[in-house]
Amino acid sequence: MRRRDFIINAAASCLAPAIAHAQGAWPQKPVTIVVPFGAGGSADLVARMFAQHFQAKHGVSVVIENKGGAGGSIGSAFVAKAAPDGYTLVLGTMSTHAINPALYAKLPFDAETDFEPISPIVRLPNLLVVNNKLPVKSVAELVAYLRANDGKVNYGSAGNGTSGHLSTVMLMKAIGVTMAHIPFRGTADEMAAMVGGHIDLAIDSMTTIWPMAKSGEVRPLAVTTPKRVVAAPELPTIGETVTGFEAIGWQGLFAPAKTPRAIVEQLAADVKHIFLQPELVAALQNVGGEPLPMSPDEFARFAQSERVKWGAVVKEAGLRID
Repeated sequence: MRRRDFIINAAASCLAPAIAHAQGAWPQKPVTIVVPFGAGGSADLVARMFAQHFQAKHGVSVVIENKGGAGGSIGSAFVAKAAPDGYTLVLGTMSTHAINPALYAKLPFDAETDFEPISPIVRLPNLLVVNNKLPVKSVAELVAYLRANDGKVNYGSAGNGTSGHLSTVMLMKAIGVTMAHIPFRGTADEMAAMVGGHIDLAIDSMTTIWPMAKSGEVRPLAVTTPKRVVAAPELPTIGETVTGFEAIGWQGLFAPAKTPRAIVEQLAADVKHIFLQPELVAALQNVGGEPLPMSPDEFARFAQSERVKWGAVVKEAGLRID
């Protein structure tokens, strides 16, 4: 190759990314990921994990915007109405996209038609914890205590319709007791209330509250998975005492409906690339999580099956929020 041709080809190679960028390659500007819960919760943690690695790969910043309230519906509705250009996404959860459609009499969005499913990111066990002042150290002792104090104990959640809320409803139904529900705007507020002595019990994402359990700020009793988790093999499952009990949460990315398919597929590929990296797999496993990447079509089918499953739980429990 002549020197002149070599120089021309080299220059073309260097200019190619800039030309593609100028012609509309995505992303060209900061991407916003709305977390529909308060800062400090598991959804916030997972979104920030994704943001850090996405920024490194694409060279654009990612803004995490916490819009909590109404069990995640406020932030989800915001994204449903956003421009379908790939620059506004939501870190959806089992609560926002599977439970809430059955729980709320009227939502400001349609979980099935107002979003493009991108990919689930992680499957998460929940953790049953109690206030250190509660005189119980096992699930069996808790069950006995709740039956002896039926209606006198309260429990917290990260919001109405969250997996923690419905998981506790499932537990109450399974053991035949009632407790007063105190919803918060997120896990951080919920756990602060428990440490402060204002709530007795909670079931919430192990990803977020396991560090507090390990430090002794709250007392862990069991996980909600059918099997014990790698992060805490000493902890029993609730199902070892309450036969058949199981409640596993999940979180994933959604875009507004009509977002270009090429962008949706690129984001799904990013999720798979990022969350199958050994260091992130290990980080999630250390807090009980498990990566769960899927194609957009697989995620759409999965989300629909989850709406059917949790809709039945909501209906059986007789829950409805107007």
